[in-house]
Amino acid sequence: MAERVERERVVASRLASHQLDARLGEQGIVAAAGRCGVQDTPPGSALLAFHARVDGVSADTLTEAIEGRDLLLTWSMRGAPYFVPTAEAHIFTTGVLPVTEEARRHFVLGVQQAVDRLGLSLAEAVDMVTAATREVLPGRRLAINELGAEVAARIAPVLAAQQRKVWTEEGPYAAGQPIGEAVVHFCVRLLALERTVCFAPRAGNKAPFVLTEEWLGHPVPQQDLVASRAELLRRYLRCYGPSTPGDFATWLGVRAGDVDPWWSQLENELAEVEFGGTAWVLETELDALRTARMPTGVRLLPPRDPYTQLRDRDTIVETAHHRDVWRTVGDPGTMLVDGEIVGTWRARKNGRRLRVDLKAFEALSRRHQDALVTEAEHIASLRDASSVSVDVTTY
Repeated sequence: MAERVERERVVASRLASHQLDARLGEQGIVAAAGRCGVQDTPPGSALLAFHARVDGVSADTLTEAIEGRDLLLTWSMRGAPYFVPTAEAHIFTTGVLPVTEEARRHFVLGVQQAVDRLGLSLAEAVDMVTAATREVLPGRRLAINELGAEVAARIAPVLAAQQRKVWTEEGPYAAGQPIGEAVVHFCVRLLALERTVCFAPRAGNKAPFVLTEEWLGHPVPQQDLVASRAELLRRYLRCYGPSTPGDFATWLGVRAGDVDPWWSQLENELAEVEFGGTAWVLETELDALRTARMPTGVRLLPPRDPYTQLRDRDTIVETAHHRDVWRTVGDPGTMLVDGEIVGTWRARKNGRRLRVDLKAFEALSRRHQDALVTEAEHIASLRDASSVSVDVTTY
């Protein structure tokens, strides 16, 4: 019979894996990113996620890690932008890349209709976009709209007449956007997973793309694709286990039926446990799971923090509050107190003044309120605010 594990142990183990039990030292930003990547949606949220995990983080800390090529910003799980360690980028790029044509079509939702109308496979479209990108992007940094327009224009002349007609007509994705440009936008997500392109630092409100080999200053090293997938699943299970193939698929951005290339690699490393049904953990993590203890202290986690990206949401938030924490648009941040998510928070900046609204599920003690206010003051400095006001209410 599978061993039964308690919720408190699972939560405590996950918090430790996410480095939310004790902050890393000032040089720990790369290690924090290596746990399971740090999503930067909305832009700037990654800095707050690093602050929750690493002592002394500032905007300069993150800039130095990027400019020093220690961290790489690239599209990754679910086609979202993630900061990952540059030395381990293959785990979070090629390790994410779905194996089959059909699985890749699902990963890049929306592309199927366009490539089918063009009479192309997705692989053929990606090959054309890759070739054209390598022609237009060297020595330049282009945001997605600029890159899409130039690459689409480069591809159009090589298409058959009927394909070119479809390529240049307005599509259903955005007003005034030709289908060809939309196809480029879709394919660039896969180019990022193939490590052809990555993000350069933001310029104003734009996130420009650059050739990865130019950004790194050397050719992109080849990696074992099978090993990269296996290591991605190990990191997922350390941060989100016990888990299931279905939950891993949702986190990754593929269908449950497409996860075998990842899951089958670790069959001999997994232990079956009982946690709301049958779930799996890395066998090497079982002892740590059995002895995990809930941490003390507070954190203000940003929207889409790695910790709240888990799929078994009932484990950390009561069902009644799911809609408060996870919204279709405009997720708030979450308040973590002594290991439990106890509410949400939002920040609004007016000039250099920051207002932070903390909204708890239940009344908080004065001690915890004071600690959360201190955290809010740290966030003010990260947001380049000269003053902060904090309001604490309950749902």
